[in-house]
Amino acid sequence: MDEQRLIDIETKLAYQEDLLLTLNEIVATQQQQIDQLEQVCRSLIGHIKDMSYQLRDQRGTEHELPPHY
Repeated sequence: MDEQRLIDIETKLAYQEDLLLTLNEIVATQQQQIDQLEQVCRSLIGHIKDMSYQLRDQRGTEHELPPHY
């Protein structure tokens, strides 16, 4: 009986080790995806700021009153 119990415990341990390795791979992959998404977000924020500055500069010259006013 004790031998079977030991075998059961070793089997469960082997499954847990496999599960841990699998979960670790998933977490590593997700971290890479998060890093890529953060990079894309930073890039988009930069593009939006550039566009905002360009629009502000264009509006500034279009809505200025002529010098004779």
